[in-house]
Amino acid sequence: MKVGMLGGGQLSLMLAEAARPLDIEVVFIDPAADACAATAATQIQADYDDPAALDQLARQVDVVTYEFENVPSEAVRILSEDLDVFPAANALATAQDRLFEKNQLVALDIPVPEFRSIDSLHDLRQAVMQLGMPTVLKTRRFGYDGKGQAVIRSEQDIESAWQSIVEAPAILEAFMPFDREVSIIAVRDRQGNHQTYPLSENIHKNGILDQSYSRAEDPAFEQAEKYISKLMDELEYVGVLALELFQVGDKLYANEFAPRVHNSGHWTIEGTICSQFENHMRAVAGLLLGEVKLTGSSLMLNCIGEMPDVRNIKDLPGVAIHDYGKAAREGRKVGHITLTAESDMALGELVGKVQRELG
Repeated sequence: MKVGMLGGGQLSLMLAEAARPLDIEVVFIDPAADACAATAATQIQADYDDPAALDQLARQVDVVTYEFENVPSEAVRILSEDLDVFPAANALATAQDRLFEKNQLVALDIPVPEFRSIDSLHDLRQAVMQLGMPTVLKTRRFGYDGKGQAVIRSEQDIESAWQSIVEAPAILEAFMPFDREVSIIAVRDRQGNHQTYPLSENIHKNGILDQSYSRAEDPAFEQAEKYISKLMDELEYVGVLALELFQVGDKLYANEFAPRVHNSGHWTIEGTICSQFENHMRAVAGLLLGEVKLTGSSLMLNCIGEMPDVRNIKDLPGVAIHDYGKAAREGRKVGHITLTAESDMALGELVGKVQRELG
């Protein structure tokens, strides 16, 4: 079987690697000459909305998926005329616009931070008065890893925040004094069967995910699973879906969802029986879903900007190095390191050893 992919970054690379044991070939479109996934899959080097490239892809594959939610919706529409595309166009359209996304969550009775739609500086001033400060201004489209966002802490910040997002359509969110950030990752197949991974507890730095811990039997799991199941069923979703949440006391508030495999689930490669990457490929290819049970305790460390010197840790038991082959650049995700152990205590010891070696 051949699966088409829009995007050739590190997520496509890990999806293609997971596809090989399933006897699935991956063909992807990406304009970059140095696309990560080219080491594990066949590349069509072109813009995502290039009609000739889309036609070439459609003639080679049985089904199409994508690695990130900012792919052009027109490309998905064109491919959908002749092929199944998973997740479907409605899920992509909802995730591409923060206002649509928030309204969808509200319609499903999934709690979210209070928000307002913003189309002008006047709207922004009025919304800040209503929600108070601090608040977070976010562009409706094309925001990720802290991009397209500005925190408003005083009246003096309002105009500069509006200018910082180039006066684009936006939403303003009330700031959540959260106790922790978590995410839930689940997969749904073509028949509507679900599998849900254990909760991830996440730590961000400068708006970018820094660490994710697997959390076995987390008290918040049941609530998070209920929310993501409602969302997947409403969207008639196929593939892996990630839902990011703020925890305040014993209540969860949805931040956003991603219609794809997710950075906070990278630990599932070593930390579960069947990773999020394998299960996504299983779902879109129409195969049975794999087991999502933990194999132990896990922690994922993102490598941001450049890969660290891993010579002193690469042979340690429980350490897995994932280098995406990307050039170093400030704020760029260039790899990750997963640490796994039989218990939380043993994992803590391994984390301490690795941190000492990495400095």
